[in-house]
Amino acid sequence: MTTHTSTTTAAAVARELDRRLPAGHVLAGRAYEQRRRVWNGAIDHAPALIVRPHTRDEVRVAVLVARHHDLPLSVRGGGHDWAGRALRHDGLVIDLSSMTHVIVDPESRIATVQGGATAGDVVGAAQVHGLSAATGTVGGVGMAGLTLGGGYGPLIGRYGLALDNLLGAEVVLADGRLITATRSQEPELYWALRGGGGNFGVVTSLSVRLHPVSDVLAGLIVYPWSDAIRVWTQVDDILADGPDALTVQSGILPGPDGGPTAFLAPVWCGDLAPGESAVGRLLRLGTPLMANVALTSYAGLLSQFDAHVIAGRHYAVRTRNVRRFMPEVIAALFEAGQRQTSKYSAVAVHHFHGAATRVPLGSNAFGVRAPHRMIEIVAAWEPDDDAAAHIAWADRVAADLAPHAFPGGYPNMLGPDDHEQIAHAYGSNAARLCAAKKHFDPDGVFSAIPLPS
Repeated sequence: MTTHTSTTTAAAVARELDRRLPAGHVLAGRAYEQRRRVWNGAIDHAPALIVRPHTRDEVRVAVLVARHHDLPLSVRGGGHDWAGRALRHDGLVIDLSSMTHVIVDPESRIATVQGGATAGDVVGAAQVHGLSAATGTVGGVGMAGLTLGGGYGPLIGRYGLALDNLLGAEVVLADGRLITATRSQEPELYWALRGGGGNFGVVTSLSVRLHPVSDVLAGLIVYPWSDAIRVWTQVDDILADGPDALTVQSGILPGPDGGPTAFLAPVWCGDLAPGESAVGRLLRLGTPLMANVALTSYAGLLSQFDAHVIAGRHYAVRTRNVRRFMPEVIAALFEAGQRQTSKYSAVAVHHFHGAATRVPLGSNAFGVRAPHRMIEIVAAWEPDDDAAAHIAWADRVAADLAPHAFPGGYPNMLGPDDHEQIAHAYGSNAARLCAAKKHFDPDGVFSAIPLPS
Protein backbone atom coordinates (compact mmCIF):
# COMPACT_ATOMS: atom_id res chain seq x y z
CA MET A 1 0.00 0.00 0.00
CA THR A 2 1.26 3.49 -0.79
CA THR A 3 2.28 5.37 2.33
CA HIS A 4 1.30 8.97 3.15
CA THR A 5 4.89 10.06 2.59
CA SER A 6 5.14 8.43 -0.84
CA THR A 7 1.72 9.85 -1.81
CA THR A 8 2.90 13.33 -0.86
CA THR A 9 6.15 12.85 -2.76
CA ALA A 10 4.35 11.52 -5.82
CA ALA A 11 2.01 14.51 -5.82
CA ALA A 12 4.97 16.89 -5.69
CA VAL A 13 6.69 15.04 -8.55
CA ALA A 14 3.49 15.08 -10.61
CA ARG A 15 3.09 18.82 -10.14
CA GLU A 16 6.66 19.51 -11.17
CA LEU A 17 6.50 17.23 -14.19
CA ASP A 18 3.21 18.81 -15.28
CA ARG A 19 4.90 22.19 -15.06
CA ARG A 20 8.04 21.20 -16.95
CA LEU A 21 6.65 18.81 -19.58
CA PRO A 22 3.90 19.19 -22.23
CA ALA A 23 0.35 18.37 -21.19
CA GLY A 24 -0.56 14.71 -21.14
CA HIS A 25 2.94 13.36 -20.55
CA VAL A 26 2.08 12.33 -16.98
CA LEU A 27 -0.43 9.55 -17.50
CA ALA A 28 -3.70 9.32 -15.64
CA GLY A 29 -6.93 7.35 -15.81
CA ARG A 30 -7.24 4.83 -18.64
CA ALA A 31 -3.81 5.69 -20.07
CA TYR A 32 -2.20 4.98 -16.70
CA GLU A 33 -4.04 1.65 -16.37
CA GLN A 34 -3.01 0.58 -19.87
CA ARG A 35 0.65 1.36 -19.37
CA ARG A 36 0.91 -0.33 -15.99
CA ARG A 37 0.08 -3.62 -17.69
CA VAL A 38 2.91 -5.59 -19.25
CA TRP A 39 3.12 -8.75 -21.34
CA ASN A 40 3.05 -10.96 -18.23
CA GLY A 41 -0.45 -10.62 -16.82
CA ALA A 42 0.76 -11.98 -13.46
CA ILE A 43 2.47 -8.63 -12.83
CA ASP A 44 0.19 -6.22 -10.97
CA HIS A 45 2.52 -3.44 -9.86
CA ALA A 46 1.07 -0.03 -9.12
CA PRO A 47 3.57 2.74 -9.90
CA ALA A 48 3.00 6.06 -8.17
CA LEU A 49 3.38 7.80 -11.54
CA ILE A 50 3.97 6.96 -15.18
CA VAL A 51 5.49 9.60 -17.40
CA ARG A 52 5.73 9.21 -21.19
CA PRO A 53 8.48 11.45 -22.58
CA HIS A 54 8.83 12.10 -26.29
CA THR A 55 12.45 13.30 -26.40
CA ARG A 56 15.74 12.66 -24.66
CA ASP A 57 15.52 16.07 -22.99
CA GLU A 58 12.15 15.13 -21.52
CA VAL A 59 13.72 11.90 -20.24
CA ARG A 60 16.39 14.03 -18.51
CA VAL A 61 13.68 16.11 -16.87
CA ALA A 62 11.91 13.00 -15.56
CA VAL A 63 15.12 11.55 -14.14
CA LEU A 64 16.16 14.82 -12.47
CA VAL A 65 12.74 15.45 -10.94
CA ALA A 66 12.52 11.91 -9.56
CA ARG A 67 16.04 12.19 -8.11
CA HIS A 68 15.33 15.61 -6.60
CA HIS A 69 12.32 14.21 -4.75
CA ASP A 70 14.01 10.88 -3.98
CA LEU A 71 11.30 8.94 -5.80
CA PRO A 72 12.46 5.51 -7.07
CA LEU A 73 12.23 5.05 -10.81
CA SER A 74 12.24 2.40 -13.51
CA VAL A 75 12.26 2.36 -17.29
CA ARG A 76 9.71 0.69 -19.55
CA GLY A 77 10.71 -0.18 -23.09
CA GLY A 78 8.93 -3.12 -24.72
CA GLY A 79 7.42 -4.38 -21.44
CA HIS A 80 8.40 -8.01 -22.09
CA ASP A 81 10.51 -8.63 -18.98
CA TRP A 82 8.59 -11.52 -17.44
CA ALA A 83 9.49 -10.39 -13.89
CA GLY A 84 7.93 -6.96 -14.42
CA ARG A 85 11.00 -4.93 -13.55
CA ALA A 86 9.89 -2.21 -15.98
CA LEU A 87 7.27 -1.16 -13.42
CA ARG A 88 8.57 0.23 -10.13
CA HIS A 89 5.86 -0.28 -7.52
CA ASP A 90 5.19 3.08 -5.81
CA GLY A 91 7.85 4.66 -8.03
CA LEU A 92 8.09 6.67 -11.23
CA VAL A 93 8.01 4.72 -14.50
CA ILE A 94 9.67 6.37 -17.48
CA ASP A 95 7.65 4.88 -20.34
CA LEU A 96 9.47 5.09 -23.67
CA SER A 97 6.53 3.96 -25.80
CA SER A 98 6.39 7.35 -27.58
CA MET A 99 10.06 7.04 -28.57
CA THR A 100 9.98 4.34 -31.26
CA HIS A 101 11.49 6.06 -34.28
CA VAL A 102 14.01 4.11 -36.37
CA ILE A 103 16.30 5.79 -38.92
CA VAL A 104 18.14 3.53 -41.37
CA ASP A 105 21.26 4.62 -43.24
CA PRO A 106 21.50 2.06 -46.05
CA GLU A 107 24.97 3.19 -47.08
CA SER A 108 26.62 2.67 -43.70
CA ARG A 109 24.19 -0.14 -42.79
CA ILE A 110 23.46 1.43 -39.42
CA ALA A 111 20.10 1.95 -37.75
CA THR A 112 19.53 4.63 -35.13
CA VAL A 113 16.86 3.23 -32.84
CA GLN A 114 14.98 5.10 -30.13
CA GLY A 115 14.75 3.41 -26.75
CA GLY A 116 11.09 2.39 -27.01
CA ALA A 117 11.29 0.68 -30.41
CA THR A 118 10.60 -3.03 -30.72
CA ALA A 119 12.59 -5.56 -32.72
CA GLY A 120 9.72 -5.53 -35.21
CA ASP A 121 10.03 -1.76 -35.60
CA VAL A 122 13.72 -2.10 -36.44
CA VAL A 123 13.27 -4.99 -38.85
CA GLY A 124 10.35 -3.27 -40.56
CA ALA A 125 12.40 -0.13 -41.18
CA ALA A 126 15.47 -2.06 -42.33
CA GLN A 127 13.79 -4.50 -44.72
CA VAL A 128 12.81 -1.67 -47.06
CA HIS A 129 16.53 -1.46 -47.85
CA GLY A 130 17.15 -5.22 -48.03
CA LEU A 131 18.74 -5.15 -44.58
CA SER A 132 18.02 -6.57 -41.16
CA ALA A 133 19.26 -6.46 -37.60
CA ALA A 134 20.27 -9.30 -35.31
CA THR A 135 17.21 -9.63 -33.09
CA GLY A 136 15.50 -12.13 -30.85
CA THR A 137 12.77 -14.49 -32.03
CA VAL A 138 9.70 -12.33 -31.24
CA GLY A 139 9.04 -9.02 -32.95
CA GLY A 140 7.16 -7.40 -30.08
CA VAL A 141 10.11 -7.47 -27.67
CA GLY A 142 11.82 -4.13 -26.98
CA MET A 143 15.02 -3.78 -29.00
CA ALA A 144 16.92 -1.96 -26.24
CA GLY A 145 16.22 -4.45 -23.45
CA LEU A 146 16.87 -7.41 -25.72
CA THR A 147 20.16 -5.98 -26.96
CA LEU A 148 21.55 -4.73 -23.66
CA GLY A 149 21.05 -8.11 -21.99
CA GLY A 150 22.16 -10.37 -24.84
CA GLY A 151 19.80 -11.19 -27.69
CA TYR A 152 19.77 -14.82 -28.82
CA GLY A 153 18.10 -14.98 -32.20
CA PRO A 154 17.79 -16.47 -35.68
CA LEU A 155 20.91 -14.75 -37.07
CA ILE A 156 23.20 -15.61 -34.17
CA GLY A 157 25.32 -18.04 -36.19
CA ARG A 158 26.05 -15.52 -38.94
CA TYR A 159 26.09 -12.25 -37.01
CA GLY A 160 26.24 -12.99 -33.27
CA LEU A 161 24.07 -11.81 -30.44
CA ALA A 162 22.09 -8.60 -30.74
CA LEU A 163 24.56 -6.98 -28.33
CA ASP A 164 27.46 -7.91 -30.60
CA ASN A 165 25.92 -5.53 -33.14
CA LEU A 166 25.51 -2.56 -30.80
CA LEU A 167 27.76 0.25 -32.05
CA GLY A 168 26.80 2.91 -29.55
CA ALA A 169 24.17 4.11 -27.11
CA GLU A 170 22.87 7.44 -25.90
CA VAL A 171 22.27 7.26 -22.15
CA VAL A 172 20.78 9.57 -19.52
CA LEU A 173 22.61 8.90 -16.25
CA ALA A 174 21.12 9.27 -12.79
CA ASP A 175 22.64 12.74 -12.41
CA GLY A 176 20.91 13.88 -15.61
CA ARG A 177 23.98 13.87 -17.82
CA LEU A 178 23.34 12.78 -21.40
CA ILE A 179 26.33 10.86 -22.69
CA THR A 180 27.11 8.77 -25.74
CA ALA A 181 28.93 5.48 -25.22
CA THR A 182 30.91 3.96 -28.09
CA ARG A 183 34.12 2.02 -28.52
CA SER A 184 36.09 5.30 -28.42
CA GLN A 185 33.83 7.51 -26.27
CA GLU A 186 33.01 6.37 -22.72
CA PRO A 187 34.38 2.91 -23.62
CA GLU A 188 33.82 1.43 -20.15
CA LEU A 189 30.12 2.25 -20.24
CA TYR A 190 29.96 0.88 -23.77
CA TRP A 191 31.56 -2.34 -22.50
CA ALA A 192 29.11 -2.63 -19.59
CA LEU A 193 25.98 -1.87 -21.61
CA ARG A 194 26.67 -4.84 -23.90
CA GLY A 195 25.50 -7.53 -21.52
CA GLY A 196 24.93 -5.57 -18.32
CA GLY A 197 21.44 -4.45 -19.30
CA GLY A 198 19.69 -1.21 -18.47
CA ASN A 199 21.37 -0.91 -15.09
CA PHE A 200 23.34 2.27 -15.80
CA GLY A 201 20.83 4.82 -17.05
CA VAL A 202 17.98 5.40 -19.47
CA VAL A 203 19.06 4.32 -22.94
CA THR A 204 17.25 6.78 -25.19
CA SER A 205 18.86 5.67 -28.45
CA LEU A 206 20.92 2.82 -29.91
CA SER A 207 23.14 2.61 -32.97
CA VAL A 208 22.82 -0.89 -34.41
CA ARG A 209 24.77 -2.59 -37.19
CA LEU A 210 22.58 -3.95 -39.99
CA HIS A 211 23.23 -6.84 -42.37
CA PRO A 212 22.27 -7.64 -45.98
CA VAL A 213 19.42 -10.00 -45.09
CA SER A 214 15.96 -9.77 -46.57
CA ASP A 215 14.64 -13.31 -47.03
CA VAL A 216 15.60 -16.42 -45.06
CA LEU A 217 14.71 -20.08 -45.41
CA ALA A 218 12.82 -20.69 -42.22
CA GLY A 219 9.76 -22.10 -40.55
CA LEU A 220 8.49 -24.71 -38.13
CA ILE A 221 8.78 -28.52 -38.08
CA VAL A 222 6.65 -30.26 -35.47
CA TYR A 223 7.22 -33.92 -34.55
CA PRO A 224 4.96 -36.17 -32.47
CA TRP A 225 6.00 -36.56 -28.86
CA SER A 226 6.89 -40.20 -29.47
CA ASP A 227 9.72 -38.98 -31.75
CA ALA A 228 11.07 -36.37 -29.31
CA ILE A 229 14.05 -38.29 -27.93
CA ARG A 230 15.17 -39.44 -31.40
CA VAL A 231 14.76 -35.95 -32.86
CA TRP A 232 16.81 -34.22 -30.15
CA THR A 233 19.51 -36.89 -30.30
CA GLN A 234 19.90 -36.66 -34.06
CA VAL A 235 19.62 -32.89 -34.29
CA ASP A 236 22.53 -32.57 -31.90
CA ASP A 237 24.73 -34.51 -34.32
CA ILE A 238 23.56 -32.35 -37.23
CA LEU A 239 24.27 -29.10 -35.40
CA ALA A 240 27.65 -30.22 -34.07
CA ASP A 241 29.28 -29.61 -37.45
CA GLY A 242 26.64 -27.31 -38.90
CA PRO A 243 27.53 -24.08 -40.71
CA ASP A 244 27.08 -20.57 -39.31
CA ALA A 245 24.22 -20.04 -41.74
CA LEU A 246 22.01 -22.63 -39.98
CA THR A 247 20.54 -21.74 -36.59
CA VAL A 248 17.95 -24.10 -35.13
CA GLN A 249 15.74 -23.34 -32.19
CA SER A 250 14.05 -26.42 -30.77
CA GLY A 251 12.03 -27.57 -27.79
CA ILE A 252 8.50 -28.31 -26.67
CA LEU A 253 5.27 -26.74 -27.92
CA PRO A 254 1.68 -27.76 -27.21
CA GLY A 255 0.00 -29.70 -30.00
CA PRO A 256 -3.61 -29.37 -31.20
CA ASP A 257 -4.83 -31.61 -28.36
CA GLY A 258 -2.86 -29.67 -25.74
CA GLY A 259 -0.28 -32.41 -25.32
CA PRO A 260 3.43 -31.87 -25.91
CA THR A 261 5.17 -31.99 -29.29
CA ALA A 262 8.84 -31.65 -30.22
CA PHE A 263 9.57 -28.75 -32.54
CA LEU A 264 12.44 -27.54 -34.65
CA ALA A 265 12.53 -23.97 -35.95
CA PRO A 266 15.36 -23.81 -38.50
CA VAL A 267 16.62 -20.56 -40.02
CA TRP A 268 19.01 -20.63 -42.96
CA CYS A 269 20.66 -17.31 -43.76
CA GLY A 270 22.74 -17.83 -46.89
CA ASP A 271 22.71 -19.31 -50.40
CA LEU A 272 19.47 -21.20 -50.95
CA ALA A 273 20.70 -24.52 -52.39
CA PRO A 274 22.83 -25.64 -49.42
CA GLY A 275 20.10 -24.33 -47.12
CA GLU A 276 17.51 -26.58 -48.71
CA SER A 277 19.86 -29.53 -48.23
CA ALA A 278 20.48 -28.67 -44.58
CA VAL A 279 16.78 -28.24 -43.82
CA GLY A 280 16.06 -31.49 -45.67
CA ARG A 281 18.09 -33.39 -43.08
CA LEU A 282 15.91 -31.93 -40.33
CA LEU A 283 12.75 -32.97 -42.17
CA ARG A 284 13.90 -36.59 -42.28
CA LEU A 285 14.33 -37.13 -38.55
CA GLY A 286 10.92 -38.74 -38.33
CA THR A 287 7.42 -38.22 -39.69
CA PRO A 288 6.45 -34.62 -38.92
CA LEU A 289 2.99 -33.71 -37.77
CA MET A 290 3.52 -30.42 -39.55
CA ALA A 291 6.33 -28.97 -41.64
CA ASN A 292 6.18 -25.43 -42.96
CA VAL A 293 9.63 -24.27 -44.03
CA ALA A 294 9.88 -21.81 -46.90
CA LEU A 295 11.60 -18.68 -48.10
CA THR A 296 10.18 -15.88 -45.97
CA SER A 297 10.97 -12.31 -45.03
CA TYR A 298 12.85 -11.82 -41.80
CA ALA A 299 9.92 -9.70 -40.58
CA GLY A 300 7.58 -12.60 -41.27
CA LEU A 301 9.85 -14.96 -39.38
CA LEU A 302 9.52 -12.89 -36.22
CA SER A 303 5.78 -13.50 -36.11
CA GLN A 304 5.84 -17.30 -36.12
CA PHE A 305 5.68 -17.66 -32.33
CA ASP A 306 3.08 -14.93 -31.79
CA ALA A 307 0.39 -17.49 -31.01
CA HIS A 308 2.45 -18.74 -28.07
CA VAL A 309 3.35 -15.40 -26.45
CA ILE A 310 -0.10 -14.00 -25.75
CA ALA A 311 -0.09 -10.76 -23.74
CA GLY A 312 -2.13 -10.98 -20.56
CA ARG A 313 -1.56 -14.65 -19.79
CA HIS A 314 0.39 -15.38 -16.63
CA TYR A 315 4.00 -16.49 -16.98
CA ALA A 316 6.98 -17.67 -14.98
CA VAL A 317 10.32 -18.23 -16.71
CA ARG A 318 13.43 -20.18 -15.76
CA THR A 319 16.64 -20.62 -17.75
CA ARG A 320 19.61 -23.00 -17.94
CA ASN A 321 22.60 -23.19 -20.28
CA VAL A 322 23.80 -26.65 -21.32
CA ARG A 323 26.68 -27.61 -23.58
CA ARG A 324 24.58 -29.77 -25.92
CA PHE A 325 21.75 -32.29 -26.02
CA MET A 326 23.45 -34.81 -23.77
CA PRO A 327 21.35 -37.90 -22.93
CA GLU A 328 20.72 -36.52 -19.45
CA VAL A 329 19.49 -33.22 -20.88
CA ILE A 330 17.21 -35.01 -23.33
CA ALA A 331 15.82 -37.12 -20.48
CA ALA A 332 15.09 -33.98 -18.44
CA LEU A 333 13.36 -32.33 -21.40
CA PHE A 334 11.28 -35.44 -22.05
CA GLU A 335 10.21 -35.52 -18.40
CA ALA A 336 9.31 -31.84 -18.67
CA GLY A 337 6.89 -32.63 -21.48
CA GLN A 338 5.48 -35.63 -19.65
CA ARG A 339 4.78 -33.61 -16.51
CA GLN A 340 3.58 -30.42 -18.20
CA THR A 341 0.80 -28.81 -16.13
CA SER A 342 -0.57 -26.38 -18.71
CA LYS A 343 -1.34 -26.65 -22.41
CA TYR A 344 0.14 -23.16 -22.81
CA SER A 345 3.58 -23.89 -21.32
CA ALA A 346 6.60 -24.42 -23.55
CA VAL A 347 10.34 -24.96 -23.59
CA ALA A 348 12.55 -23.21 -26.15
CA VAL A 349 16.14 -24.32 -26.67
CA HIS A 350 18.23 -21.59 -28.30
CA HIS A 351 21.27 -22.42 -30.43
CA PHE A 352 24.43 -20.46 -29.46
CA HIS A 353 27.08 -21.10 -32.10
CA GLY A 354 29.08 -19.65 -34.97
CA ALA A 355 29.84 -15.94 -34.95
CA ALA A 356 28.64 -15.53 -31.36
CA THR A 357 31.31 -17.95 -30.13
CA ARG A 358 34.12 -16.07 -31.88
CA VAL A 359 33.64 -12.84 -29.93
CA PRO A 360 36.35 -12.79 -27.26
CA LEU A 361 35.11 -13.29 -23.71
CA GLY A 362 35.83 -10.01 -21.94
CA SER A 363 35.30 -7.79 -24.98
CA ASN A 364 31.89 -7.00 -23.48
CA ALA A 365 30.03 -7.94 -20.31
CA PHE A 366 28.26 -11.04 -21.63
CA GLY A 367 29.44 -13.97 -19.56
CA VAL A 368 29.66 -17.06 -21.81
CA ARG A 369 31.06 -17.54 -25.29
CA ALA A 370 31.44 -21.32 -25.47
CA PRO A 371 28.99 -23.11 -27.78
CA HIS A 372 25.86 -24.03 -25.85
CA ARG A 373 22.09 -24.36 -25.80
CA MET A 374 20.20 -21.76 -23.78
CA ILE A 375 17.06 -23.41 -22.43
CA GLU A 376 14.09 -21.13 -21.81
CA ILE A 377 11.47 -22.78 -19.60
CA VAL A 378 8.16 -20.94 -19.88
CA ALA A 379 5.27 -21.84 -17.58
CA ALA A 380 2.07 -20.20 -18.86
CA TRP A 381 -1.48 -20.28 -17.59
CA GLU A 382 -4.74 -18.38 -17.74
CA PRO A 383 -5.37 -15.69 -15.09
CA ASP A 384 -8.08 -17.67 -13.29
CA ASP A 385 -5.88 -20.76 -12.92
CA ASP A 386 -3.88 -21.69 -9.81
CA ALA A 387 -0.32 -20.51 -10.35
CA ALA A 388 1.41 -22.78 -7.84
CA ALA A 389 1.43 -25.99 -9.88
CA HIS A 390 2.72 -24.27 -13.02
CA ILE A 391 5.50 -22.44 -11.20
CA ALA A 392 6.46 -25.71 -9.50
CA TRP A 393 6.69 -27.34 -12.94
CA ALA A 394 9.13 -24.68 -14.18
CA ASP A 395 11.17 -24.98 -10.98
CA ARG A 396 11.31 -28.77 -11.34
CA VAL A 397 12.49 -28.61 -14.95
CA ALA A 398 15.21 -26.12 -14.02
CA ALA A 399 16.28 -28.28 -11.08
CA ASP A 400 16.44 -31.42 -13.25
CA LEU A 401 18.66 -29.61 -15.76
CA ALA A 402 20.92 -27.98 -13.16
CA PRO A 403 23.39 -30.88 -12.70
CA HIS A 404 24.10 -30.84 -16.45
CA ALA A 405 24.19 -27.04 -16.91
CA PHE A 406 26.85 -24.36 -16.86
CA PRO A 407 26.85 -22.19 -13.73
CA GLY A 408 24.73 -19.10 -14.19
CA GLY A 409 22.14 -18.61 -16.90
CA TYR A 410 20.85 -16.03 -19.34
CA PRO A 411 20.63 -12.71 -17.44
CA ASN A 412 17.71 -11.42 -19.53
CA MET A 413 15.58 -14.26 -18.14
CA LEU A 414 16.89 -14.70 -14.61
CA GLY A 415 14.45 -13.73 -11.88
CA PRO A 416 15.31 -11.61 -8.86
CA ASP A 417 15.40 -14.67 -6.59
CA ASP A 418 17.78 -16.73 -8.75
CA HIS A 419 20.71 -15.75 -6.55
CA GLU A 420 23.01 -18.68 -7.26
CA GLN A 421 22.64 -18.33 -11.02
CA ILE A 422 23.00 -14.54 -10.88
CA ALA A 423 26.31 -14.91 -9.06
CA HIS A 424 27.74 -16.88 -12.00
CA ALA A 425 25.82 -15.40 -14.93
CA TYR A 426 28.57 -12.99 -15.99
CA GLY A 427 31.50 -15.34 -15.43
CA SER A 428 34.89 -13.64 -15.32
CA ASN A 429 33.27 -10.30 -16.24
CA ALA A 430 31.39 -9.98 -12.94
CA ALA A 431 33.90 -7.89 -10.97
CA ARG A 432 34.44 -5.41 -13.80
CA LEU A 433 30.68 -5.12 -14.34
CA CYS A 434 30.04 -4.38 -10.68
CA ALA A 435 32.76 -1.74 -10.74
CA ALA A 436 31.13 -0.09 -13.76
CA LYS A 437 27.79 -0.09 -11.96
CA LYS A 438 29.34 1.62 -8.95
CA HIS A 439 31.01 4.20 -11.17
CA PHE A 440 28.12 5.14 -13.44
CA ASP A 441 25.23 4.64 -11.00
CA PRO A 442 26.75 4.89 -7.51
CA ASP A 443 23.38 5.32 -5.78
CA GLY A 444 21.82 2.28 -7.46
CA VAL A 445 19.02 4.27 -9.08
CA PHE A 446 18.56 1.92 -12.03
CA SER A 447 17.70 -1.76 -11.77
CA ALA A 448 16.99 -3.89 -14.79
CA ILE A 449 18.25 -7.43 -15.33
CA PRO A 450 19.92 -8.81 -12.17
CA LEU A 451 23.56 -8.08 -11.44
CA PRO A 452 25.81 -10.02 -9.06
CA SER A 453 26.15 -8.46 -5.62
